[in-house]
Amino acid sequence: MLEVRELWVDYGTVQALQGAEFSLTQAEFVVLLGRNGAGKSSLLHALMGQAPVKKGRILWNGREITRWSTWKRVQAGLALVPEGRRVFAHLSVRENLELGAFVSPKGFKRNLEYVLSLFPLLKERLHLPAGVLSGGEQQMLAMARALMGSPKLLLLDEPSMGLAPKMVQKIYAILGRLKGKVTMLVVEQNLSKGLSLADRLLFFDSGRVVKEYAKGGFSKKEVEALYLGGKP
Repeated sequence: MLEVRELWVDYGTVQALQGAEFSLTQAEFVVLLGRNGAGKSSLLHALMGQAPVKKGRILWNGREITRWSTWKRVQAGLALVPEGRRVFAHLSVRENLELGAFVSPKGFKRNLEYVLSLFPLLKERLHLPAGVLSGGEQQMLAMARALMGSPKLLLLDEPSMGLAPKMVQKIYAILGRLKGKVTMLVVEQNLSKGLSLADRLLFFDSGRVVKEYAKGGFSKKEVEALYLGGKP
């Protein structure tokens, strides 16, 4: 489905990605782990066409998309839920969702019903400005907005960051409902939650994947040791 081959991304003199390689198959839930500054967010931005690729290739269903615009990638079925939510605070919840549906306007009503069934809290707040929502509600809105375009691959950057434990539970309950319906690549610091749904783990360091665990091939203790400074 998705193949990343020897991907390099530079920001001036800073090398964010240094030969990153991995692949995703249909309907997988893959968790991307790594310390701060390892290049995880840069990878997601590169996949969406929002970071400058110096060299390497990105293939989507066999087609090279390395130089495609973000718009074209969204049309092809990729969507990003960015770190920090980035909702449009002055627009209503409904207007934020409408923006997420720009690639599939004909399916707006069907998709709206679907995302509101996943996020019933948003149904009660449709006409409120997004800026008055709590952090957890804004995270739900960011996820719902991405789903409005009927993506085939959903990239999530730190979906539990800064949220209260009860809201993290709700977010992961929704991700559990989505599992198997859409391919997901999730950058996550919350090991327990990430491991609870992961089909595979990719450990990222110095701009590349340095360790991969298949489903059933990892323990929480082993991953914690690696995450906290062990050698891959």
